[in-house]
Amino acid sequence: MVNIRMATVKDLIEMQQCNLWCLPENYQMKYYFYHQLTWPQLLWVAEDFDGRIVGYVLAKMEENDDQTAPDYVPHGHITSLAVLRTHRKRGIATMLMRRAQLEMEQVMGAKYVSLHVRKSNRAAFHLYSETLAYEINDIERGYYADGEDAYDMRCTFAKHREREEAENDVGVAEVTEGVGKLVTA
Repeated sequence: MVNIRMATVKDLIEMQQCNLWCLPENYQMKYYFYHQLTWPQLLWVAEDFDGRIVGYVLAKMEENDDQTAPDYVPHGHITSLAVLRTHRKRGIATMLMRRAQLEMEQVMGAKYVSLHVRKSNRAAFHLYSETLAYEINDIERGYYADGEDAYDMRCTFAKHREREEAENDVGVAEVTEGVGKLVTA
């Protein structure tokens, strides 16, 4: 069992260690501090029963755009997501992502969230596209330091909510139909 909670400054060293164990893209500690100081609501950790950090999500609100422009749309970005190999396939990454996305939308007013994923990372691509309803927005050639291309992916919150509601409606209809068959049998 893991606990998903908002990260604190005390977690940053373990988050960086998790990043070093899991990913080829690594960040200096000052980058973690910057995220923690600027968007504390968007950093989440997964800790196991003894308090050890086994996963994290590092997210932010995009600042590059001209926020005074009439077509400006507030949006977030997933900087990094990692779960230790020993704790994968348990839904931890999904829980971390959903929590960060919820905070982006409800607290920060984001309309969508973006991320980059290596084209070769099939497991992450499946998580983002199938489980979390991200769509490919673009391909960024040579995005990573080793020259690998990245998918630029986005999840629009309104569209994601509509998809979830439709899935829930189908589930309710199936249950109602099943109950109806039991009653008439």
